[in-house]
Amino acid sequence: MTNVWLIGAGGMAADYAKVLSALNCDLTVIGRGEHSAQIFREKTGLSVFQGGLDRFLDSASIVPDAAIVSVGVEQLAPATLQLLNYGVRRILVEKPGGLNAQEIAEVNSVAAKKGSCVFVAYNRRFYGSVLEAEKIIQADGGVLSFNFEVTEWGHIIENIQKAEGVKESWFLANTTHVADLAFFMGGKPRELSSIANGGCDWHPSATIFAGSGISEADAPFTYHGNWSAPGSWGVDISTSSHRLIFKPMESLKIQKIGSIAIECHAFENELDDKFKPGLYLQTKSFLSNNDERLCTIQEQLSAVKTYCQMAGYALPTFDVCT
Repeated sequence: MTNVWLIGAGGMAADYAKVLSALNCDLTVIGRGEHSAQIFREKTGLSVFQGGLDRFLDSASIVPDAAIVSVGVEQLAPATLQLLNYGVRRILVEKPGGLNAQEIAEVNSVAAKKGSCVFVAYNRRFYGSVLEAEKIIQADGGVLSFNFEVTEWGHIIENIQKAEGVKESWFLANTTHVADLAFFMGGKPRELSSIANGGCDWHPSATIFAGSGISEADAPFTYHGNWSAPGSWGVDISTSSHRLIFKPMESLKIQKIGSIAIECHAFENELDDKFKPGLYLQTKSFLSNNDERLCTIQEQLSAVKTYCQMAGYALPTFDVCT
């Protein structure tokens, strides 16, 4: 039985606990306060070690087979670094792995020194809709072009209470879910031209995003987002015979060549109905050392420069490829 530490006792951690229980893991949950622990217990029926990771590690006597970090964005890197320094060799950390490029770089550096594997949890790579679309893409000979929308609901986000710095880095902290999926399916950018305009109190760098480029798979792409206007996330993939539309991304709609009709496409989706979409297969892959679809911390660090350019953030001053 795999011994797993789950760091955090919030809503996302409860989703992980449901999956880990289904996978018959020997699970230890580490949280901080009584309030979140009580809600977690009510949702999952599982007990929570209270007092935080520092206190837990002071009394820990084993190193787990794996750990999953599901805490606030501002605590992702500090918690991961604590686990690395304790000796944990395999860690799955919620996206984006750190509050900024510097934190992600530090996690990458320490993981390399410790010989540990750290992965960033982009669960949309494991959606049933994505797995189904990949079969169609392969049969059609690959992706020819793609575009995606990175619109967030700014009128909602501005009223959300978050730790200092989290909303200011919202593109990295949250919007990279859609960018990561688009580049995972269509190829990482080889060339990229970006525009980032506007800005607001909680995200001063920009609120309007547009750009284009060409991927390493020779697929041209475009993207757009306006956080001050209506819209939502979406990815649109074009092949020689089909247009594959993920909007919402849990679903798959198809337009066939020679037709203007856009049809809903049915596919096997039992796991995404039973658990938070993508989470079961992502967690199972992580625990099974099946890393092919997982985002490594090295890959995330390499992507940071792209995300900063898209978001209008200051570009990293260090070499993100090392």
